[in-house]
Amino acid sequence: MRRREFVTFMGSTAAWPLIARAQQPDQMRRIGVLMNIAENDPQSAIRVSALVRALEEMGWKVGRNVQIDYRWAAGDSKLYRKYAPELVALAPDVIVVVGGTAVGELQRATHTIPIVFVGTTDPVNRGLIASMARPGGNTTGFIEYEFGMTGKWLELLKQIAPNISRVMVVRDASESSGIGQLTAIQMIGPSFGVEVVPVDARDSKEIERAITTAARDPNVGLIVTLSGAAIGHRKLVIALAARLRLPAAYPASYFVKEGGLVSYGPDPVSAFRSGATYVDRILKGEKPADLPVQAPTKYELSINLKTAKSLGLEVPQRLLASADEVIE
Repeated sequence: MRRREFVTFMGSTAAWPLIARAQQPDQMRRIGVLMNIAENDPQSAIRVSALVRALEEMGWKVGRNVQIDYRWAAGDSKLYRKYAPELVALAPDVIVVVGGTAVGELQRATHTIPIVFVGTTDPVNRGLIASMARPGGNTTGFIEYEFGMTGKWLELLKQIAPNISRVMVVRDASESSGIGQLTAIQMIGPSFGVEVVPVDARDSKEIERAITTAARDPNVGLIVTLSGAAIGHRKLVIALAARLRLPAAYPASYFVKEGGLVSYGPDPVSAFRSGATYVDRILKGEKPADLPVQAPTKYELSINLKTAKSLGLEVPQRLLASADEVIE
């Protein structure tokens, strides 16, 4: 073989491994997702779609280079305990999770698989992370709000229905966040001249019985705190508030779109888009311990004027002017 032919031959064979690697499919990565609501809840499809679209924008295509395994707890603490080890057993590269109770169950199941939460409250005091700036361990993510923000729900109720003197707070007593939200509202209740009464959200019959009984008294209002159970029972609570003519405040705008009176809180869908950015960074080699936990930068105020009118309530103009969304 002449020298020129030999050099050409060697150059072409050296390129073979590069060509072969280029023709190989992308490495398949695995993501676990533990949701706090039911699979058939319309909000599930919206949130999952936001997560998947954000991942696709960063180059992670389901079925091509990433596989996603879902579990749906529907606000049931027993299902958190069941599904957390199930997801860990699948050995995913990272797990996305909603709710502090679910985060705790995952941390008990693994100290190594990265965990990204997209909705929890007070993670430092709950022992889920070391600090917001340096979470440490295998967990980071995006909180929904500080407990102090929940007092805004009572403030809004008093602005729209100033005569209320008793407020029922629908919360999930099995979650520490439910206790924290209730406590924050109870602390400011006296300053608004309001008695605060808890209602457990775990059972639909209990919710209906408690709200129906309390509504027999005059000047009663309702606050629904944020939890998987409350989200799952929202249609019942909204219907009860309408039938019993109770002014009610909710933690997210989709409650108002479904007939609730007023809501104040972060956009839950944006948290899934943000969570996707941390998933991307972890899949590319960063450690959750080095990714700071972030809080929402905006809270949305939504008001349903149709519901207000049906309750005989007049929403102050200054409140309407400050609303992000008004449904007429």
